[in-house]
Amino acid sequence: MKVLQKGLLLVFKTLMLKNLVFKKLMLCGGIGLASLTVLFSSVCSSYTVDSSIESANIELSGEIKQGGLIVGKTSAENKVTLNNKPLVVSNKGDYVFGFSRDDKTSYSLVITQLDGSQVTRTLIPTKRDYKLQRIEGIKKSIMQPNPKAVARSQQDSKQIKTARKISSKITSFAKGFIPPIKGTITGVYGSQRIYNGVPKRPHFGLDYAGNIGDPVKAPASGKVLLWVPDMFYSGGTMIIDHGQGVSSTFLHLSHSFVKQGDSVKQGDVVASVGNSGRVTGPHLDWRINWFDVKIDPELVLKINTVK
Repeated sequence: MKVLQKGLLLVFKTLMLKNLVFKKLMLCGGIGLASLTVLFSSVCSSYTVDSSIESANIELSGEIKQGGLIVGKTSAENKVTLNNKPLVVSNKGDYVFGFSRDDKTSYSLVITQLDGSQVTRTLIPTKRDYKLQRIEGIKKSIMQPNPKAVARSQQDSKQIKTARKISSKITSFAKGFIPPIKGTITGVYGSQRIYNGVPKRPHFGLDYAGNIGDPVKAPASGKVLLWVPDMFYSGGTMIIDHGQGVSSTFLHLSHSFVKQGDSVKQGDVVASVGNSGRVTGPHLDWRINWFDVKIDPELVLKINTVK
């Protein structure tokens, strides 16, 4: 009897959510088991009770806007695609994707269950306006670095790109992020500087003011993919893998307390603020990537855990 009641209540709940025979059910406040059984029989021809009903829902956390990182949750056996591109789904049903700075694409997020049924949601990232800063009087040596410096920076870039291609089974990205340092934010994602009238690449990080030696904490748990103390532009550079292509990059560091391959927990002190590389003063530049997609760290800090 209890099993039957549980099944009938599941149908009752689902019908309310779907707006099917809603009024009829609402009018039956004192409906008995026998009446519910009749009602159950009358709708079974059009609806099948399925233990995976809730797994079909698309549960997301994160802002659907340019620069946003989106964390999703589904049943582990489901398949998830974004514009026909398969996304990795963890053994707990976690998956993730993101939008670039100027992304204007209309995305189709599709979850396919074992029985072949699908749930689809269309996602269009909201357009954002970014800050522009015009600076004149920049030295020629900075605007046009020598060939040796260019070659070194290209080597650095290759190492960073290689690290960001890694897709691990870590799922720390799904457990939320904390700021890596307590400091005033002095630079934001997406802003762009125009030096001597020449537009430069947008800034893709979040800059925190700090003093040399200030502790830098892991914003989420993960594994250290890269530590190079002297990159040409970014100086002391560290990359931490948070799983499925999501990574944190710290620039201009003065010291590292971890090495490549080390596992770290959220809140662990992993490095120190510095002024290495091409900077005007000590600060931390924190960046988030989903593979080669550059994400806004401020939006990442707003993500809640999807249960």
